Amino acid sequence: MKKPLRRPLLQRKQQLKKRAKKKMEEANPLVSVILPFYNASFLEAAIQSILNQTFRDFELILIDNESTDDSLTVAQAYCSHANVRLIQEPKRGVVYAANAGIEQCKGEFIARMDADDISYSSRLEHQLNKFKSRPHLDVVSGLISYKGDAKNEGFKYYVSWLNTIQSEKDISLNQFVEFPLANPSIMFRKEVFTKYGIYSNGSFPEDYELFLRFQENSVLMEKVDHLVLEWRDSDTRLTRTNPIYRPDAFFSIKAKYLAKWLKKNNVHHPEIIVWGAGRLSRRRSDLLLSEGIVISDYIDVKKQPGILHFSNIPTPDKCFIVSYVSNRGARDEIRAFLNEQGYVEGKNYILAA
Repeated sequence: MKKPLRRPLLQRKQQLKKRAKKKMEEANPLVSVILPFYNASFLEAAIQSILNQTFRDFELILIDNESTDDSLTVAQAYCSHANVRLIQEPKRGVVYAANAGIEQCKGEFIARMDADDISYSSRLEHQLNKFKSRPHLDVVSGLISYKGDAKNEGFKYYVSWLNTIQSEKDISLNQFVEFPLANPSIMFRKEVFTKYGIYSNGSFPEDYELFLRFQENSVLMEKVDHLVLEWRDSDTRLTRTNPIYRPDAFFSIKAKYLAKWLKKNNVHHPEIIVWGAGRLSRRRSDLLLSEGIVISDYIDVKKQPGILHFSNIPTPDKCFIVSYVSNRGARDEIRAFLNEQGYVEGKNYILAA
């Protein structure tokens, strides 16, 4: 007895797969995930982590930024998947690649993803549930786990700090300390990009500038109390190799938005008192001078001529204090001290380092 031919069955399966992909492309998914990549060693794992999501109504847009290794081949292998689209952006740079992805999005929500990270399988589900339970929110992030060199204490400390900043209020009050959200963990309502613009290109960290711009426009942000991303740290990570992510670049863009914030929130504008009389604190706070801010005094814990000792600071109604002290642990001590003196964070003082 002859065996039935398998070819027609195989062709039928291929036709059904093509129809499913076409149907997906024609429909508008609820979530669009954008994943820019350039010579990405961990691209396959990053893609798979999105395809493994418990929430299924999404599209994954892969943006090749002129890779010179086999990253494009890896991405192309997923193009038959109904949820996946691949585009190419010839202008080199994550800003161009990310914006190209945003412009292609069909979803009501846009989730960022990086090519060297892993999204937990329940990430999209948790973030969408947060949007449903708190419909006034515009941006939802989440907790992250650290994957990298155990010797990199600075980055590990930053990740630990990130996970303590969860509420709308805490995110707002800490916006000038550091970037309080991990960029590849963020989900946005698409409309916020329409209202306030996409990533900007310049001599500054594009993700932090976008965050500060959104904060300036009262875009409401919160985190889910769940792990959503495994954040991989390495010596080749863009934030370690590109000069726009150096501390000086962070403090420069921070000064521009902090000056705008002070104009709105400091009743003593343009005068402030800076906590931090050391060379580094002064160099960073001096960036405010070109933005029209006047520094009337400096505070230090050591008694020295011409410097205001912390025990002699004015009452809260007499001044506004901006702290530029970045020593680990000192920030919390300064906050606790000012609170004890009757200062209110966001009203009488703000932390900027």
